[in-house]
Amino acid sequence: MQAIFSNVHRECNVRNDAAQAGAGMMMWFISSSAFANEIRFNMTRGATAISQQVYDLHMTIFYICCVIGLLVFGIMFWSIVHHRKSRGAKAAQFHESTRIELLWTVIPVLILIAMAAPATSTLLKMEDTSKADLTVLVTGSQWKWHYKYLEYPVAFYSLLATSKQQISGDAPKGGNYLLEVDNPLVLPVGKKIRFLMTSDDVIHSW
Repeated sequence: MQAIFSNVHRECNVRNDAAQAGAGMMMWFISSSAFANEIRFNMTRGATAISQQVYDLHMTIFYICCVIGLLVFGIMFWSIVHHRKSRGAKAAQFHESTRIELLWTVIPVLILIAMAAPATSTLLKMEDTSKADLTVLVTGSQWKWHYKYLEYPVAFYSLLATSKQQISGDAPKGGNYLLEVDNPLVLPVGKKIRFLMTSDDVIHSW
């Protein structure tokens, strides 16, 4: 009788441990999902019409790639399960199937054309700098930028303003870490701006 109660007690402990582990996994999943929602893993939505088109194009191509991935892996796993050796399936012996070669050539070409058409249109709009209301010459240097408004006698340097304590980890990093500058670039709202970008000593993204 004592052995029976001991086994029951041990089984209850195992079930409790399993329940606690399951609850812990559930809490971890909920917290990680909430953490994922707080962090941006995707492109930032643009404030202008062109940048919004770039974002929409990015999402469209992303969804196309997701559909292609689901179809390819779905067919692959379905074939593995339904044509496995244990079910008596035998490998087909065929070579140089013209129909299959045409299919796996034509379908990707059509997909690329469908993706290239909107991408080309958006790229042409991005590269169109005609009829600009303002032209800004941006010259990059190490840890600073030089801005010059070509239509106006305005030019200034913009230096990184992030504190050394944040960079070294002695102070908490703010929301605009390594993005703070002492003299930010100021642009008019609702105007078409043309940027001429060059560099003195380094080439980095503006």
